[in-house]
Amino acid sequence: MGGVITGFGVIASIIATGYVLGRRDALGEHGREVLTRLSFAVASPALLFTTLSRADLSVVVSTPLLVTGLSTCVVAGVFVAIGTLRRWSVGRTTIGALCSSYVNAGNLGIPIAVYVLGDAGVVAPVLLFQQLVMTPIALTVIDLSRPDVRSVVRRLTTPFRNPIVIGSLSGVAVAATGWRVPGPVLEPLTLLGGMAVPAVLLAFGISLPGTALPGRGAERGPVLLSVALKSFAQPVVAWAIAAGVFGLGGPALFAAVVTSALPAAQNLFTYATRYETGTVLARESILLSTLLAAPVLLTVAALLG
Repeated sequence: MGGVITGFGVIASIIATGYVLGRRDALGEHGREVLTRLSFAVASPALLFTTLSRADLSVVVSTPLLVTGLSTCVVAGVFVAIGTLRRWSVGRTTIGALCSSYVNAGNLGIPIAVYVLGDAGVVAPVLLFQQLVMTPIALTVIDLSRPDVRSVVRRLTTPFRNPIVIGSLSGVAVAATGWRVPGPVLEPLTLLGGMAVPAVLLAFGISLPGTALPGRGAERGPVLLSVALKSFAQPVVAWAIAAGVFGLGGPALFAAVVTSALPAAQNLFTYATRYETGTVLARESILLSTLLAAPVLLTVAALLG
């Protein structure tokens, strides 16, 4: 399980660096906000473009994608249903649904796929589904729920003015045409994209000093619900769908369950901060699901590996 240790070690070290920066106030009172905006508006769109422009779109029509999509819809739907019954705000419910189902397929999923599953390509369907379906829908829902969105034209064009969505769709368009982006254009985007993950992790670490223990504050209910869905329900649902519906077994079933057992992605904290909704929910859900991910992945490996 070297991939699990390596992936978690990288994430923990950068978050710890951010924590120290936050404790010392090294970046000033607006350091976290600047890093978050940099990641959301510049670095993440660049990373998504460079990644998706070289993606194999044939994985869009595949069994692993169907397993990912169905298991995501089930657990996210449970959170949305409970959030609706409890009359939580649209933004809070949307962020919670993402924390319940949106896995860290990038900076943690790739090393785990390489070292545990032996193939980085198994996370490609997850990345594509999350960036092409989940992210645009979720951010559009949050955008449209904001009181400053009024005109019909503005509502209809909301998805196409979001930098995350623009970066994703542009990358897919390039991949679909088979066009190779010239080096002088691709290299600057690659450099900008390289800032995305460190900026998100540093901002996450900076937000930790002075906060209460996760799962103890006013957001205790939504946090514990999202963590339970993400860490325990989603792997079980993915296993049931993969084995029971599609008849997968062996390495294919193992890969489907491992990818679904990954913790909530750190970029969800960026979205929550950017839209100023569900920030505490996102931070605590990500932290708890990340802490639980190692024992969950080890259990999956023991049962199916």
